[in-house]
Amino acid sequence: MQRASGVAGLTLGELGAEVGIEVPDEGVRGKGVAGQIVERALGASAASRAEPDFVGLGIELKTIPLDARGKPKESTFVASISLSAMADTDWEHSVVFKKLSKVLFVPVEAASSTPLRERRVGRAYLWVPTGTELGLLRTDWERLAEMIGHGDVEQITGHLGQVLQVRPKAASGSARRRAPDEEGAVQWTMPRGFYLRPSFTGAVLARLRREENN
Repeated sequence: MQRASGVAGLTLGELGAEVGIEVPDEGVRGKGVAGQIVERALGASAASRAEPDFVGLGIELKTIPLDARGKPKESTFVASISLSAMADTDWEHSVVFKKLSKVLFVPVEAASSTPLRERRVGRAYLWVPTGTELGLLRTDWERLAEMIGHGDVEQITGHLGQVLQVRPKAASGSARRRAPDEEGAVQWTMPRGFYLRPSFTGAVLARLRREENN
């Protein structure tokens, strides 16, 4: 938290220069660069492994792009889905549960009118889900996991899930992964990931701000 407090207020250009990551001029080419910069600045060590970013602390790091109103601008990626293993995984042993048990949210300005290198890093908040929040996440995960396990992955759309959704997660639309179909045979489908809805992360940040002010 001391490290996170130390980077609050810096621009991505300033922080990138400190950690040796160049910030591109265009936002499209710079997608993901804010997360890379903050990860390096705070010392996240998990890389792409299926465990929290700060392995020793059990804390996941999530940069949250905020619009001009201070609202999350997009869904927040949580974890890639191992489609073939979902039927044999329960909530308490899922990657989603591990990653969301304790999260450091680091807001970053994302107004399109502000050049990427001039966008500022905001105040970080450490989130431990309440019983209600954890219940919402579990309900969505179990419903979606059941559909995947039963071979109904192609029936899942981004509209399913109150706080947690499943969306395609691939650099290319032609990417494919193996998954069971309704009869247990192998089908090839797009890679997918779990994402937090922006309405949920917005409500979480609002709660954390209120608690801090009180």
